[in-house]
Amino acid sequence: MSAEDLEKYETEMELQLYREYRDVLGLFSYVVETERRFYLTNSVDLQVRGADTGDVFFEVTMQDAWVWDMYRPARFVKNVRVVTFKDVNVEELAKSDFELPSDE
Repeated sequence: MSAEDLEKYETEMELQLYREYRDVLGLFSYVVETERRFYLTNSVDLQVRGADTGDVFFEVTMQDAWVWDMYRPARFVKNVRVVTFKDVNVEELAKSDFELPSDE
């Protein structure tokens, strides 16, 4: 497989992922962004924790989520637990956010 073939494959996978995202967006109420992943979910719990060393970290728990990851064979996950020292963004989606442009 040439570098051009690989790039074309990845571009097609990203387009398929975007289309899936567009199709499932209306099913969810929250967007959760971590340093590694982007999730859609209806149930999110964010806890700020302290380590014995004095460092602060975040524990994020989600149920019935969709994860933006083109390399996963199944993007719907029953339970997700993320522990990170990096920033976490949780945003509630407004119903007006569901208006995406059509392919036409």
